[in-house]
Amino acid sequence: MTSERASQKTSWRLSTGERRILLILGDLVSAYFGLILALYFWAQKDSWFHFSMEFLTTRPPAWFYVLPLIWVILMVDLYDIRRAGRRKETLQGIGAAALICVLLYLIVYFTSEPNSLPRRGIAFFILFTSVITIIWRMIYIQIFTAPIFLRKVLIIGAGLAGTTLVRALNDIHPSPFHVVGFVDDDPKKQGKKINGHPVLCRSEDLFRVISEEKISELIFAITGEINPGMLQSLLNAEEKGIEVSTYQNVYEEHLNRIPIFLLQSDWLVRSFVDQYHTSGFYEAGKRMVDLVGAIFGMIILLLFLPVIYIAIFLESGRPVFFQQTRLGKNGREYTITKFRTMIKNAEGDGKARMAQENDERVTKLGRLMRKSHLDELPQFLNVFKGEMSLVGPRAERPEFVDHLQKRIPFYRARLFVKPGLTGWAQVNQRYAATVEETGVKLEYDLYYIKNQNLLLDFYILLKTVGQVFGLKGI
Repeated sequence: MTSERASQKTSWRLSTGERRILLILGDLVSAYFGLILALYFWAQKDSWFHFSMEFLTTRPPAWFYVLPLIWVILMVDLYDIRRAGRRKETLQGIGAAALICVLLYLIVYFTSEPNSLPRRGIAFFILFTSVITIIWRMIYIQIFTAPIFLRKVLIIGAGLAGTTLVRALNDIHPSPFHVVGFVDDDPKKQGKKINGHPVLCRSEDLFRVISEEKISELIFAITGEINPGMLQSLLNAEEKGIEVSTYQNVYEEHLNRIPIFLLQSDWLVRSFVDQYHTSGFYEAGKRMVDLVGAIFGMIILLLFLPVIYIAIFLESGRPVFFQQTRLGKNGREYTITKFRTMIKNAEGDGKARMAQENDERVTKLGRLMRKSHLDELPQFLNVFKGEMSLVGPRAERPEFVDHLQKRIPFYRARLFVKPGLTGWAQVNQRYAATVEETGVKLEYDLYYIKNQNLLLDFYILLKTVGQVFGLKGI
């Protein structure tokens, strides 16, 4: 048994957490290499110093040596394992990080004293770090997304939970697993293919298949009763060093969502209620961040207000602002204010309609404002008053909540926390024009509520900044 455990532990197949740590370390090393090269070429161009200890301690300001950490923070969107395995999204992410670096530097440059910033050093850093990071990330994609690094798994159960999980995993590119097939005791399913994967055996033949296919992990995906034979086989597999995971954990880890359509009706009370409660420290820290963000946002609002006001007025007249009732924490109603992005009387017949992609009611200027999120600026007032947070589920209209809670399980659970200007669902899925798509957004919202912490909030805010600069809003 000991040797079998050892063979499992020495596998080169990396978990999601291990891959994320590898990416962060690789980016950090790449950034420091870029920093060293930037300092070297900067020194060669300097007429007073050469590349020496005197140059390193005298010429660059202290904050210059923190640039690699800032670079890693700006790369935050590429620590999503799915995006990290795609060449196009990797190049886009690195390009966005470099662009944000330039924009941040320009802001500091134009607000600082003349000749007080190392322009040449910054330029070299962005150039070399971008190139080295691209090389490192291409090596990662070439090597660490190869089949040898994928965990080979069996899905225990070919029912609704197992097939739903496999269907979701099949949509992830590159795949986090190599799904070999299913194990199910139903004789009618033996030898059949489900979602492209065969039902290989019953529980009594589990260890034969594990040995033949070199399986490293089992995913338990049975929502009903489990027969004693299957239970004993799983316990024996765990004892022999085979990792056993549940479909809920796998779903959350790799899709960053909670599988609401697979859960029992009492899940909210049995599991979720205990897990969503947060500490007083988190609540105080979140409110402090909200206040600072709201003040900063209201300053931006004042700067953009004259231009946006005139632009909306010239395109479609008054009103420039748009007000609507939304539901906040614990179902309390409040009024949001936004810049108007739709035509006047967009709901002239009195029927509430969800916004859709390429919605004909949106004006030309409104479409640009939605993509840049400029229409959301007045909501910083709601954040300042404490009706909203910077991060949370999207605020919804009472009539939509009444309708959707009848069709989507656990829908009102999103009201356990304050709605947010941005949120986990907003940065992961752009539109929800149907009940099914709204269900997916709820899965993201409940994942956030269950796992909320300040690090996750900052991660969402950074992703939102990237979307704003990339004009990826709705």
